[in-house]
Amino acid sequence: MFVPFESLPEESKIWIYQSNRKFSDAEFEEINTALPLFLENWAAHGKSLEASYQLKYNRFIIIAVNQENQAATGCSIDASVNFIQSLEQKYNVDLLDKMNVTFKVGDHVAHKQLIDFKKMAKEKAVTENTIVFNNLVNTVLEFNESWEVSAMDSWHSRFF
Repeated sequence: MFVPFESLPEESKIWIYQSNRKFSDAEFEEINTALPLFLENWAAHGKSLEASYQLKYNRFIIIAVNQENQAATGCSIDASVNFIQSLEQKYNVDLLDKMNVTFKVGDHVAHKQLIDFKKMAKEKAVTENTIVFNNLVNTVLEFNESWEVSAMDSWHSRFF
């Protein structure tokens, strides 16, 4: 069952998928149409999941589920990954590679492979104050408080 993102409890589980390239506005609008249709029918063991999503910076897809009502299980998580894989194929993007880093350079959102980000940190092209996207957050509360943070306040701090 699709619900507004703001109505989900802070303990709701989230998954963040970052694209290796910026989506066009038209592509993002198509995704914005497809996601509620998927979430409306998303279920675990035949029971509807109370779920929502956010799209950010033409680059991030954030899916959230209220696990108090019904937890996402193996099959339902597989269904969401299959949905994300279908977006990867349709738009020729990579949404599942966790070895990439996305960060802000002024108002621009940059995306680099982890090895390149490490090199940039060593060369001081990015600093502890660089705003990074901590895609390891697990709940809506963590997303709201710790997703978009200074590198020194996330797992990225180990590179400085």
